Amino acid sequence: MGIAMPLKYIWEMPEATIAIGYAHGFLFIAYCILVIPAKIDLKWNLKITFLVLIASLLPFGTFVADFKLFKKAHNS
Repeated sequence: MGIAMPLKYIWEMPEATIAIGYAHGFLFIAYCILVIPAKIDLKWNLKITFLVLIASLLPFGTFVADFKLFKKAHNS
């Protein structure tokens, strides 16, 4: 990101961000899909599932979810 974004916006080389964009999109979709088996295995209620999905939309939200929601669910 620290290399691709300056190449795209300063030196007008948008092809530098294509691979990062594809990886980001794939990981986002994989995260959202993998919430379903996690909900079933960990017996999350709808509130926790909703918060986990919202966390995927917020910058660094998955790290916050990991710290607050996942550790609490794991320790229960």
